[in-house]
Amino acid sequence: MDIDSLTAKTILDDSTFCWLMDIDDPVEHTRAEINLSDRSKELGVDKKFKDLLKAYNSKLSDINSSKNKFIALGNENITQFVSGDYPPMFCGPWKADDNGIWTVINNNCYRACYHPIIPIKRLVNLETKTEKIVIAYCRDNYQWQEITVDKEIISNNTKIVSLSAMGVAVTSETAKFLVKYLADVENGNKDIIPVQFSTAKMGWLRDGFMPYLDGIEFDGNGKFSDAFEAIRESGSFEAWLNLVLDIRKAGRIEAKMMLAASFASVIVGICGALPFWVNLWGETEGGKTVSLMLAASVWAEPSVGRYISDFKATDVALEMRMNFLNNLPMMIDDTATVKNKYKEDFSELIYTMCSGKGKSRSNRALGLNAEPTWKNVIMSTGEHPLSNENLQGGAINRLLDLEAGETAIYPDGKLVAGTLSLNYGFAGKMFVAAVKELGNEKVKEIQDNFHRKLQSADKMEKQAISLSVLLTADKIATDYIFKDGAYIDINEASQVLVDRESLSENERCYDYILNEVAANQNHFKENQLSDYLGEIWGCFEGEYVVIIKNIFDRICNSGGFSGKSFLSWAAKKEMIQSGSKRRVKQKRINGNNSWCVWLRKQKTVSDIEKPVDDDVPF
Repeated sequence: MDIDSLTAKTILDDSTFCWLMDIDDPVEHTRAEINLSDRSKELGVDKKFKDLLKAYNSKLSDINSSKNKFIALGNENITQFVSGDYPPMFCGPWKADDNGIWTVINNNCYRACYHPIIPIKRLVNLETKTEKIVIAYCRDNYQWQEITVDKEIISNNTKIVSLSAMGVAVTSETAKFLVKYLADVENGNKDIIPVQFSTAKMGWLRDGFMPYLDGIEFDGNGKFSDAFEAIRESGSFEAWLNLVLDIRKAGRIEAKMMLAASFASVIVGICGALPFWVNLWGETEGGKTVSLMLAASVWAEPSVGRYISDFKATDVALEMRMNFLNNLPMMIDDTATVKNKYKEDFSELIYTMCSGKGKSRSNRALGLNAEPTWKNVIMSTGEHPLSNENLQGGAINRLLDLEAGETAIYPDGKLVAGTLSLNYGFAGKMFVAAVKELGNEKVKEIQDNFHRKLQSADKMEKQAISLSVLLTADKIATDYIFKDGAYIDINEASQVLVDRESLSENERCYDYILNEVAANQNHFKENQLSDYLGEIWGCFEGEYVVIIKNIFDRICNSGGFSGKSFLSWAAKKEMIQSGSKRRVKQKRINGNNSWCVWLRKQKTVSDIEKPVDDDVPF
């Protein structure tokens, strides 16, 4: 450029500064800048020239901030991947083409990766506000792959090596260069790399419902990807609808209740209810698994291992799956697989899963991970009810145990299962649309109406609320999807509710103790030789069974009951004889004085199966 020929106008033109900025040699660049500065003074525009020069230098600094350490190679520092459908991106001091990624530092060549790799999308989680990044890469000239990883993975020299398990060619030697390259590309292309909101949870989100929300992406990072991919529409809605209409027409309440429970999951939160458990139990080959498939087909591919889970997972894994499903129903097939694991007492599992949240757990940074939460319906099948005398009252209150009839639920279960396997996923989206059309207030109004009808002095409140949510879902699905008028009969459905008396922890403890006494009478009486057979537990004294205190505690513990709580209740009911200061009295048994619980036998021999020996005083 002929600097002496510049005028007051042309010296301030963009072309003058672009020419100056393009001079890479620092000596030549400085010399040109001095000459331009002298010419601007001659033309009387030195102040304007200095202001513009400062602005251009600032812009150049932003674009090439990494050049203080790196010497750039190649064509204008733009990625040059021939394959792939990704736009060219500014890559700073890096050479990025189909041969890989490298740069030069102090005349030495350093490689960041042996194949093309580039960040293409940022994901910002709506719940946690944490970020993930989507990376595209291509190895061995095969098709490009995309993976979603936590942002901290690509920001840490040690953690980024874990990407080698996914096929990325990164080692401990190249890790720091790959971290730097990905950071340079991400920060140098903010106008090209899109920012997408994401979530790892299904269900209600903002004004919509995942996975039916546009513009929100799932960022499960491989976790539950099978379940997420199963939540989709497939086959024919008409084929599914015709099958379900025939099933509903047959009138079997088992199928209708399981179907309604599946729909009910998404309105649990709307109705202000707690998560609850629906368990279908009965003889094998009666159609229980097919009924669970029917319920799953509302939302997803109804196969075990995809949407339907099993009990083989750890408690932590179950919590994480519940957190993922969030408002969608959790479905578990065959409780028999973990019958021994829980020793036939599912109380703790039911409490955990129906609490709506998991345990707080610390992470490696000694902080707390986000607490898993959910609000849905848990559904299971098995050959036996989950409720038994060992189950704690609070757990029973969260459970609807539905017994399958003696005959098969479906005349041709194989045909039903086959049809459901090919046609599924339509009704859930339709049900969500119906709930949104009705609005939360109307849904709650319907549920309140059912709840009032189910309220009874001898029924438990929480169970009645759970059933009212299920009946609400059945009404909405019937009105908006099936349109067949085949509502669940409220009187028939209410048979699953447990009487308040039988749910009382202390009432069940009382029955449990009497049953243990009845089953072990030889420990309470002498034989014909005036000896006890085995361990001495106590004796019978008129209308009381007298139980040695440590034996009483052992019986209560074996049934999962609190002996102290029971004695307090029994004293108020005048069901025990108490000492002046204690709830036990001394009794001489087999020549020894022992502190004993004197428990009144309110149930007579006619109330239980009569013993073979009529002389037994029980």
